[in-house]
Amino acid sequence: MAKTYAAVPARKVAFLGLGVMGYPMAGHLARAGHSVTVYNRTAAKAAQWVAEYGSGSNATSAATPAAAASDADIVFACVGNDDDLRSVVVGDGTSGAFAGMKAGAIFVDHTTASADIARELSALAASKGLGFIDAPVSGGQAGAVNGMLTVMCGGEQSTFDMVAPVAAAYAQAVTLLGPSGSGQLAKMVNQIAIAGLVQGLSEAVAFGQRAGLDMNAVLAVIGKGAAQSWQMDNRGKTMVERKFEFGFAVDWMRKDLGLVLDEAKRNGALLPVTALVDQFYADVQQAGGRRWDTSSLITRLR
Repeated sequence: MAKTYAAVPARKVAFLGLGVMGYPMAGHLARAGHSVTVYNRTAAKAAQWVAEYGSGSNATSAATPAAAASDADIVFACVGNDDDLRSVVVGDGTSGAFAGMKAGAIFVDHTTASADIARELSALAASKGLGFIDAPVSGGQAGAVNGMLTVMCGGEQSTFDMVAPVAAAYAQAVTLLGPSGSGQLAKMVNQIAIAGLVQGLSEAVAFGQRAGLDMNAVLAVIGKGAAQSWQMDNRGKTMVERKFEFGFAVDWMRKDLGLVLDEAKRNGALLPVTALVDQFYADVQQAGGRRWDTSSLITRLR
């Protein structure tokens, strides 16, 4: 079903990073009627995006983050990690997005990164008269393609209020959870919950198969009761079929769990199951599953 866009005044925006998430997210902004300038480290990907979504001046590309951000009301970014984020935001001092942004513009970071860099960049933005929202997302590649992401935000209420209607182009929920860093911390909570769910589902499916059960039939039944979860609904059958060539990659999950465990060391949270599942994902990586979907945890049990 095609995404339906709410009537929102058209804005001039930039989008930095056209990976599996950023590419369709930027596309939804263009389809919602916003004027979008994109930047990607590989220029050919930006050219491909313009060819797919371009219509006159509505979709263009730029050679640097600063050039893409020039005159934009809101600059969105979705890159790999803290270092990638710092590179597109600050760069060499002249090529980074902050160098090109006009006073009063807002930077929205959709990267799953540390809470520390969110606070660092928020403070830097404020010193330059810019707004900043840390806004990691949940919903995976399918959520980005379908425009149904969940966005967890940290920042000022007034800044968030300007961003949320625009971000709704690719989201089903955009929520402010507290000051800068709160979005990243909420994403960590999300990943902790997912890690335990996927391991539990893996053990359940493997156990049922060992017991000789028709696991598709079992999942259909228990999915209507207390065991139901997004993971069961969307990954249960593919676990049974040993299909892992889609979704959220193990490498990305390990990056996210590394952020979680680092933050837990600072705040004193005890995460014994999360730490164990992180090591299970390390086993999957060593078995050649770096790009497999996170549901590939079940491969350790067969």
